[in-house]
Amino acid sequence: MLAAPQARAGLFDDEEARRQIKDLSIKTNERLDTFAKGQIELANQIQALRDENSRLHGQVETLNYELEAARKRQQDFYVDLDGRLRKLEPQPAAGAEPKLADDGKPPVETARKPSGDPAAEAREYEAALNLFRANRLKEAAAAFEAFAKAHPDSNLTPSAYYWLGNAHYSLRDCKKAIDAHRVVAAKWPANAKAPEALLSVATCQQELADAKGAKTTLETLVAKYPDSAAATTARQRLKK
Repeated sequence: MLAAPQARAGLFDDEEARRQIKDLSIKTNERLDTFAKGQIELANQIQALRDENSRLHGQVETLNYELEAARKRQQDFYVDLDGRLRKLEPQPAAGAEPKLADDGKPPVETARKPSGDPAAEAREYEAALNLFRANRLKEAAAAFEAFAKAHPDSNLTPSAYYWLGNAHYSLRDCKKAIDAHRVVAAKWPANAKAPEALLSVATCQQELADAKGAKTTLETLVAKYPDSAAATTARQRLKK
């Protein structure tokens, strides 16, 4: 009879222990389930980020391709336009005799600056332009610079400086591009490429984070060449 209470106490202790073990097992399983769900959710998020990164990378590659294609189209357009404009410019005939003044002597300007061979100059200029067209930019820049130095008084020299600036810009050397384009605007302000040269200067200044300089250049362009296509673009940029 004295052993009966002790037996019931031992049985109660066993049942309580089993209950606690069961509760602990349930809680542990719940925690494991929660952890597993969290891991699955984290894995899904990581995969989603990878997919998004791949999609953005693809978009960047597409945009880079489209930008390069647009740059090439613009380059081809300006090269073609350059050729058309040169056909409209009056070219002195090779070997033509200089016109004499009233006193029968050659004009002072002709005597001081003898004209070269326009046909040879045109071939040399065209060769440099073909290098630019073929995207051989370093060679094109060297060719245009050599032409400008060899023929400082040629009708094609303003265009040579203009394309020299474009070649440097395509090579991502904005400082040299600005120098070349400023020569066009300063020495040949009446040339058809002068407004475009100023616009290119402003573009380079913006890329060099010189907002004040770019604004001044655009305002100068609008004031000096109000009816040019470059001035229309300059006005649009000034509004932004």
